[in-house]
Amino acid sequence: MSEWLIFLGIGCHAVSGVPGLFRRRDSDAGQKFAVVLGLIGSALGIVGAVGSLWQPPVANSVIKIDAISVIFLLPIFLIPALGGVYGLTYWKQAEHIHNGQKLRLFYGLVTAALAGVTIAANSILFLVAWEIMALSAFFLITTEDEDRMVSEAGWLYLVTTHTATLCLFALFALLRNVTGSFTLVALPDGLGAGLATAIFLLAVIGFGLKAGLMPLHVWLPGAHAMAPSHVSALMSGVLIKIGIYGLVRICSLLPHPPLWWGGLLLVAGTISGVLGVVFAIGQHDLKRLLAYHSVENIGIITMGLGLAMVGRSLHRADCVALGLAGALLHVWNHGLFKSVLFFSAGAVIHATHTCEIDRLGGLAKAMPRTALCFAIGAVAICGLPPLNGFVSELLIYLGLFRSIGIGHETGWAGSAFAPPALALIGALAVACFVKVFGGVFLGVARSEHARHVREADANMTGPMLVLVGCCLLIGLAPLLVAPLFEQGVYAWSPDLATGAVSLVMLAPLRWVSVAGLALIVLIVVAGVLLGLRLRHCGTASSGTWDCGYAAPTARMQYTSSSFAQMLVGCFVWVLRPRVHAPGEQPLFSRATQFRSHVPDIVLDGALRPSFRFGAKITSSFRFLQAGNIHAYLFYIVVFLILLLLWR
Repeated sequence: MSEWLIFLGIGCHAVSGVPGLFRRRDSDAGQKFAVVLGLIGSALGIVGAVGSLWQPPVANSVIKIDAISVIFLLPIFLIPALGGVYGLTYWKQAEHIHNGQKLRLFYGLVTAALAGVTIAANSILFLVAWEIMALSAFFLITTEDEDRMVSEAGWLYLVTTHTATLCLFALFALLRNVTGSFTLVALPDGLGAGLATAIFLLAVIGFGLKAGLMPLHVWLPGAHAMAPSHVSALMSGVLIKIGIYGLVRICSLLPHPPLWWGGLLLVAGTISGVLGVVFAIGQHDLKRLLAYHSVENIGIITMGLGLAMVGRSLHRADCVALGLAGALLHVWNHGLFKSVLFFSAGAVIHATHTCEIDRLGGLAKAMPRTALCFAIGAVAICGLPPLNGFVSELLIYLGLFRSIGIGHETGWAGSAFAPPALALIGALAVACFVKVFGGVFLGVARSEHARHVREADANMTGPMLVLVGCCLLIGLAPLLVAPLFEQGVYAWSPDLATGAVSLVMLAPLRWVSVAGLALIVLIVVAGVLLGLRLRHCGTASSGTWDCGYAAPTARMQYTSSSFAQMLVGCFVWVLRPRVHAPGEQPLFSRATQFRSHVPDIVLDGALRPSFRFGAKITSSFRFLQAGNIHAYLFYIVVFLILLLLWR
């Protein structure tokens, strides 16, 4: 019964945008109908996914619904449904008559395809759903394809995702060769080391490209920045996690992983996490900054998966449980708080018509609910208590410390670099979001864009508040979700199901709840006492000690760029910022400008120059294609002669 509810949910999402194609372009009826269908589909899918936990795992040659599938299905059904409601105001059909219908059609299709990938137990069905997902996401990214930068971001995504698909074709061909079937089943113990390594590396590259694991992330910042904000939330909160799902699923099929596999994932996750947040600090575009934080959090998830692989290699059940549970919980957590942040960013863009951080400021007064939601999302993404990001990172921390081997005969000192790196990621994330929140919501308006704005309506703030509530619930009551993630660990490594591996025993989840509640009570009490004191003592109004600030302008405030300048300078060796500063000026100088830009080290520093060089080389051979039929016949004869001589 549960699987049929999931199928109905997928079907509702798949057809949700179709009725709107037959409505007038300036009519909102099709949009509302699509949202209703999406909500119904998500409700059916969530009920079916939760219900499947109380039934034996559904598995046959076509589909497989186990705890891992359920863990990924729940955000797949939740976040797009909230995004649909959000889009009723953010992307009204009457205001986007040229692309609103296209967006809704592919929004539903990509949701259905994502769910299809997570339940596919057959490589053919997996690839079909994967390709529908890839193409639908391309059309979502290029919603405003009349913009050249949007079009470039879409085509870069399309090339990258089909590169990933080619890797998956090779991966599934090897699996078919080993098992003799297209069904995704555990591989035999006698699998050769070379073949197993080839399967593992193809999975890391193919799924890493989709997930945006650095340095395979080249498509992600541009796509997230150029897509509509609720599409960016879907892509960051759900779509890139499908790469994590594929990697988790394939790793579960591989027997006896060597230690270096887990070490490779730990190193890749650490690089992605540290460099992702470092590049985020140097960004001026609000959505591009959030996109680099997706690269960072994919790195944290990969660190957890790498820890689980190390645990399997060392036969350490505690490391497997803490690493995989932390990684899977962070899949949830990142989907929740990153969607809050993208929805909040979309509300800011919708009100101000700019995403340039240095042109904003002072929005907390006019948009208090949006500012509050963004602040809570920022605290969560920084891994601070009492929110959900703290819980998943705590599990990974505990597993990393255990993997070093303190108090155990089996351990691996090679993982000792990971805990300090995870701490560095958290510290840099705090600095980055202090910069963002201060630049966007505090101070006074830095341009006309930020003046005379209004708070977003209930269609936009409602989904944010739902996600904020989920962040608080997981952060304050992790025991509620711990059993689901234990089942996910058992589904990934069935041999652990017979042991006494419990997250409650391995991590102080009860104390996390107690400490979180105590922290909230302390904050509330401190706020009440401060308010009472101010009310009884009274406050005197006087002018600010100004030193020229009597008539403030935007130039008298710190910008986000100046706030981050010191940190950017610390990582100048990797960021390589491009600074356009005025030269030496005369005594009475004219107006000048200062601009700085942090390019992507992989895309702008390596790939683009390489492709330009390749284009330059190949263009020198254009003379061969002169349009002369005699020349073409001559080429054919020459190659035939060479082939005859070679034979």
